Amino acid sequence: MLRRIRKRYEAAKHVLPTLGPKPAAALREVLKEGYDRKKLKDDVLAGIVVGIVALPLSMALAIASGVPPQHGLYTAIVGGIVIGLLGGSRVQISGPTAAFVVILAPIAMKYGIAGLLLASAMAGVILVTLAVARLGKLIQYIPYPVTAGFTAGIATVIATLQLKDFFGLRVTLPEHYTEKVEALVRGAPTFNPAAIGIGALTLFVLLLWPKVTKKVPAPLVALTAGAVAAVVLTKIDPRLSVETIGSKFSYVMDGVTHRGIPQLPPLPVLPWNLPGPGGAPFVLSIGTLRELLPSAGAIAMLGAIESLLSAVVADGLANTKHDPDAELLAQGVGNIVSPFFGGFAATGAIARTATNIRAGAKSPISSVVHAVFVLAAVLLLAPLVAYLPMPALAALLLVVAYNMSDIKHVVHILRVAPKSDVFVLLTCLFLTVIFDMVVSVAAGVMLAALLFMRRMAEISGATVSTEDHPVLREILPKGVILYRIEGALFFGAAEKALSEVELVGSHVRVLILDISVVPIMDATGLVALESALERMEKNETLVILVGAQPQPKKLLEKAGIKDEPGDILFVDRMREAVAFARKHMGEDIPPEPSSSTPISTWMHQR
Repeated sequence: MLRRIRKRYEAAKHVLPTLGPKPAAALREVLKEGYDRKKLKDDVLAGIVVGIVALPLSMALAIASGVPPQHGLYTAIVGGIVIGLLGGSRVQISGPTAAFVVILAPIAMKYGIAGLLLASAMAGVILVTLAVARLGKLIQYIPYPVTAGFTAGIATVIATLQLKDFFGLRVTLPEHYTEKVEALVRGAPTFNPAAIGIGALTLFVLLLWPKVTKKVPAPLVALTAGAVAAVVLTKIDPRLSVETIGSKFSYVMDGVTHRGIPQLPPLPVLPWNLPGPGGAPFVLSIGTLRELLPSAGAIAMLGAIESLLSAVVADGLANTKHDPDAELLAQGVGNIVSPFFGGFAATGAIARTATNIRAGAKSPISSVVHAVFVLAAVLLLAPLVAYLPMPALAALLLVVAYNMSDIKHVVHILRVAPKSDVFVLLTCLFLTVIFDMVVSVAAGVMLAALLFMRRMAEISGATVSTEDHPVLREILPKGVILYRIEGALFFGAAEKALSEVELVGSHVRVLILDISVVPIMDATGLVALESALERMEKNETLVILVGAQPQPKKLLEKAGIKDEPGDILFVDRMREAVAFARKHMGEDIPPEPSSSTPISTWMHQR
C-alpha cells in the first residue's frame, strides 16, 4: 500500500511542474548556479543606482496618475520586493510606469485613490489567472505595429499632460484628451516664467548630463538643480515661486496637516477605506466592482504586455532567458499585495531594467536593493522631497515620454513598412490618444489579424495540371487532372484554394488532389474540402488524396473521410496516385496535350 502511494506521489511530482508557473524561477536559478559575495556587491551597487532613478520617477508617475506622490513610492517599494523575488526575469525592475498613466488617471479622477488601488488589485487577480493558465507566451501574438502604435499614443498623452506643470498654467484638465488640449490652449496666457525656466533647466541637464558621465544618474543631478533654482528664485522674489510637492500635496497625521509626503514606510491598509472621488468616502459594492472590471482588465493587459516586453529586452541586454509564466505570476501577486500597502499598478519598467543591467546587476536581489533604497529615502529624506518643483518633475516625464515613443524607429517603420502595417500603427496611435488603450489594442489586434488572414490567403493557392507538373514523373491519362493545394487550408484561404474544383465537369473521371504541402487545416478548410468531395461524388469522379500531413490527416479522420472504393482514396506518394489513376482509367487512353492552366481556361479550350 505504501509503495503504491509513493509511486503515485513520484508520478505527481513530475506532473505538477507542468501544471502551472514556477514562483521565483529567476531567483532559484541564480541560487542554483551559485551566488557569491561579488555578485551581491554588484547587485547592491546596481540597486542603489536604479533606486536613485526610481525615487523621483515614482513620485512623478503617481502625480501624473492623479494620486499623491507617496503612493508611487509605495508601489516601487512593494512591487520591487515582491515582484523581484517571485519573478521569472533575473534583472527586471518593476514599479509604476508611464504606460499606465493613460489608464490610471481616469480611474483616479472617477473613483479616487480607493478605486485606483482596488482596480490594481483586481488586475493582479487577472494576471495570476493568466499565469496559471500558462498564457505568458501570448505576448508574441501581439503584432509590432500594434505595440508601437499604442506606445507612441501613450507617450503623446503623457507629454500633453505635462505641459500644465512645465509651463505653470493655472488650468483644470478635464477627462478627455481633446478637451485637455482645448483647456491648455485657453490657459496659455496664465504661464509662469519661473516655471518655464526651471522646467527648461531640468530638461537641459537631463539631456546633457548623460553625455558628460553616466556614473551619476541624470535625474538626480537635474532635479537637484531644479530644486535649488526654485529655492533661489523664491528667495530673490516671492513672486517667482513655483509649485512644489510640498505646496501641492499634504497629509494628515495625528490630526495635524503636514506638507509633502509622510516620513513613513508603506503601512497595511484596506484599499476601500481610502478616499474616493474628490476625497469623499468610497462606497464598496458589487456595482462598483463591476464598473471597475473593464479598467482592471486594461491594467492587466497592459501590465502583461509591458512586463513581458521588458523581460525580452532584458534577455537581449543581459544574455539571459526569462520564464514568462513565472513573470506573469509575480506581476499578479505584486499587484494584489501592493494596494494593501498604499501602492497601485506595477509592471516591468524597461528604462529602469536597462539601467539595472548597465549598472552590473546579476540577480533579482538588485530589485530588492532598489526598493530598500527608495524606502530609506522615504524615511530619511521626506522633508527634502517637498522642495522638488513640479516643473522639474514635468520635464522628467517629458523625457520619459520622448524615450517611450521611440520616434526615430516609428518614423522608420512608417517609411519602409507595408501600407497595411502603417495603417494599423497609425490607427492604434489615434485610438489611444482620442479614446483609450483598451480600444486601441482591441482594434489593432483585430486589424492585424484581418491583414494576416489576407496575406495568408494571398500566399495560399492552387495549381492545376491535366498532363504534366513538376511533381509528376509521367504524363497523366486523358480524363485525369492534378489539383495541387499550396499553403495552409484555413478560413482565410480555403475558398480561394478550392474555388476552381467547382469547375470540374463530369468528363473528369479522376481528380488527384495533392495536399502534401498543406501543413494545417481548420474547420472552414474541412467544410470546403467536404463540399468539393460531395460534388466529385455526384459526378462519379474518383478523388485520390495525396500526402496528407499529420494535422490535416487527423482532422479528416475525425470527420469520417476515409478510403471508399470508387469515391475516395488516400495515398502517400504521387507515383501511387498516378498508378491508381491509370488502373481506374485504363492504359489504352491516350494522354491529352500538356497544359498547366486554371481549370476554367482548360475547360473553355476543350
